[in-house]
Amino acid sequence: MEEGKLFQIGDVAKMFHISTGSLRHYEQAGLIQPEYIDPNTGYRYYSIRQFEVLNTIRYLRVLDMPLHQIADFLENRDIEVMEEKLLKQKELVAGKKKELAAIEKKIDHRLQQIRDARNRKLDSIQLIKVPSCRIVWLQDSLKPESYLDLEYSIRRLEAHQKESMVFLGKVGVGIAKDNLLAGRFDRYDCVFLVLDEEDHYVGEVKELPEEWCVSIGFCGVHREAPIYYEKLMNYVKDQGLEMGEFSREITMIDYGLTKNPEKFVTEIRIPVYGKKDLEKT
Repeated sequence: MEEGKLFQIGDVAKMFHISTGSLRHYEQAGLIQPEYIDPNTGYRYYSIRQFEVLNTIRYLRVLDMPLHQIADFLENRDIEVMEEKLLKQKELVAGKKKELAAIEKKIDHRLQQIRDARNRKLDSIQLIKVPSCRIVWLQDSLKPESYLDLEYSIRRLEAHQKESMVFLGKVGVGIAKDNLLAGRFDRYDCVFLVLDEEDHYVGEVKELPEEWCVSIGFCGVHREAPIYYEKLMNYVKDQGLEMGEFSREITMIDYGLTKNPEKFVTEIRIPVYGKKDLEKT
């Protein structure tokens, strides 16, 4: 191969398994300039002496190094400079791995919630042991007719967060114990957000211990919940149980996951205690 031979941009792109658009982008970023540009056609040509630079660019791009960092290295090419940039890039990769691991956990949580909702036996009261969890909550009297009625409260929970919070399937509403005992099931006293293990929330976080709950799932949304609260309260009374401080109601499948209301699933949990053999159940 002759040292002075010129290669068209398309041929160079094929040799290095990149697009002509990438070569033009590298040129615009000041990383590599064509050896010759035909003034009449605008065709770009590269020489063999540019291949080493192009190979370096391609290598650093595989490592996901930003173009401005690559340009800085090409301008100040040196072993120490390369070592420093590779170490910084390694730190960035470690950070991305941590972010991806958190994303994977969130996917697992949502998949499990969807599976639990789809396999849930509806309109049947269950006594379940709920593991400990963290929540943030907001005392806010509201009567949601649809999922849109919760939006303002959600935005208030999200305020002042450094990172965007993901609320899908994690926002619930609750009725205070006094209102439950009084049979007032048509309004809610609080809005809460269940935090995943990997969530970092700026603000007051409430720790809920492992506890027993009476629970019921039904096909529907919040406005259809009162009759199910009545069923739960009758069960609590018949079983001689005491109640916790507030109910937890979450629409596990709603408009965020499907357009079909027949597939909606909402779950209500009321913490209970007091029955002697409860812990043996």
